Amino acid sequence: MSDAVPVLEARSVTMRFVADRPLLGVIRNKQAKSLMAVRDVSLALLPGETLGLVGESGCGKSTLGRCIAGLYRPSAGEILYRGEPIALGGSRHEMSRRIQMIFQDPYASLNPRMTVHQTLAEAVRVHRLCRGRGEIEDRVDLLIRAVGLPQRQRHELPKAFSGGQRQRVSIARALAVEPEIIIADEPVSALDVSIQAQILNLFIKLREEFGLSYLFIAHDLMVVRHISHRIAVMYLGQIVEIAESQALFREPGHPYTRALLAAIPEPDPERRSKRVSIQGELPDPHDPPHGCSFSSRCPLATEHCRAVAPGLSEVRPGRWVRCHRAFDPK
Repeated sequence: MSDAVPVLEARSVTMRFVADRPLLGVIRNKQAKSLMAVRDVSLALLPGETLGLVGESGCGKSTLGRCIAGLYRPSAGEILYRGEPIALGGSRHEMSRRIQMIFQDPYASLNPRMTVHQTLAEAVRVHRLCRGRGEIEDRVDLLIRAVGLPQRQRHELPKAFSGGQRQRVSIARALAVEPEIIIADEPVSALDVSIQAQILNLFIKLREEFGLSYLFIAHDLMVVRHISHRIAVMYLGQIVEIAESQALFREPGHPYTRALLAAIPEPDPERRSKRVSIQGELPDPHDPPHGCSFSSRCPLATEHCRAVAPGLSEVRPGRWVRCHRAFDPK
């Protein structure tokens, strides 16, 4: 897989939001505050791969996903599909087919007045993927079977379904337009644990069946470990580590990654007592720390860390870490 050409790339993507903008110059001597939600992020998604994206709430992972999906226009950088930059003009409609997004709350993302059949049939019609009513019906039947919903519920409204069933409808809607890439933004975090496992296994099954590639966004590392080939760790708008899933769990390189792994519930009290947790809260993104963005909370930080921002470097083959003291245990 490492020799494959990426199906999707983000190159130096930055997303800035501006707040407190003075209205028509009425408020003088007041500068607009800017929030850098995503800062110079580069990553690549390979064909058939699931790339997990993890980090604390507010780190920018959902914003990055929306930039890649085309819901936000990045302030800087570019998104490439199979080596070609994605334009914002006429080709955007075609790219919306190739790159689909699944959201955390399926009830909010589904039209409450449209049945399952209407939701799926509309997507097929808008993109002109089938000719005639018969082909549309066959396509809808295939999608309903693929996500494991009973055919008898095809004419039900979203309110008639459980959370897990609604997420299956959202997945079917994404599949309706024959995408190559799916960006899943916390797709199981609102579900019960037993239902989470079912939906995760469904994602894996569909990946193999339809040849999909996933950018899987989550805050739960165990969920990401179950489904991902590689994992990218995000902190305060930046990627701080990228590694193969098993390698990252076996030997995390960045202190922040170690702290995230330490937060996973551990039933053994002795092993739990040896863990080092993160101190403090995520810094204000309007005013990030100088130097390394994690230096204000890092137990390994030195004056050099606080003064000089590290770059994302390949410290080992296939292992990228943004840290002056990567793999340093002390």
